[in-house]
Amino acid sequence: MAVTTTTIARRRPRTRVKVRRLPNIGAGIGGLVWLAVIIVPIYYVVISSLRSQTGFFDGNPLAPPDEITFGNYALVLQSGFGRYFLNSVVITVASVVVTVGLSLMAAYGVVRGEGRLARMSFSVFLLGLAIPVHATIIPLYYMITRLHLYDSLLALILPSIGFAIPITVLILANFIRDIPRELFESMRMDGATDWGMLWRLVLPLARPALVTVGIYDALHVWNGFLFPLILTQSPDLRVLPMALWAFQGEFTVDVPAVLAAVVLSTLPMLVAYVLGRRHLVRGLTAGFGK
Repeated sequence: MAVTTTTIARRRPRTRVKVRRLPNIGAGIGGLVWLAVIIVPIYYVVISSLRSQTGFFDGNPLAPPDEITFGNYALVLQSGFGRYFLNSVVITVASVVVTVGLSLMAAYGVVRGEGRLARMSFSVFLLGLAIPVHATIIPLYYMITRLHLYDSLLALILPSIGFAIPITVLILANFIRDIPRELFESMRMDGATDWGMLWRLVLPLARPALVTVGIYDALHVWNGFLFPLILTQSPDLRVLPMALWAFQGEFTVDVPAVLAAVVLSTLPMLVAYVLGRRHLVRGLTAGFGK
């Protein structure tokens, strides 16, 4: 039997050429520099909060303290920090839950809706991104006072929800567009309603986007300073940014105590970021690659 050239070529084992990749030294150095830019300020704040007031100005500021003390944290906790922390938690949780719930339903209506109303509603949400918060503070103050909500936690929750909805709808709408249309059509053929598709299909698949907007909105509400400054005045209704501002005036010389308050106020957002970091990039980049 004659063996053709094609048969020999098929029987000949293929040799894989290994390509040796050179290490990207520039990227490694840039990554180390960026890591130092992030880590060094955090390290300085933490170790400075563990110093005593008399030892803060002695020695190298980046060296570990000779004697670690937690008296600064005890001083902050005894100054009403727990009350301010609870106010921030209530405002943040209420604002994020309502914002994400309303925005999810609005984004589903924008993506799955048909007709001119759906297109116009999405344009209205985009218009909301162009309105700066500072330009609305006077009419917002007037509305809050007319509704008799001034100096209350609800006066901080409602504006936070209103200004967080546009960007939240934008992110969720782009994520819902990535869901294959065939899944909606198959559920529709099985008799599912829009509510059924929203809760049984969109809600489980949109988990990365929900985590992303939840952390993003929580960060903005948690660090908000303008609304608490303008819409509240009672010391019992202070939130953490206002408390840090008050601590700065109360502990003008005691810098370690102020830094201890900063560390305590950043811990919740740090924990939220660590728990949801896997979904952040996927949720933010959904729909923008098309």
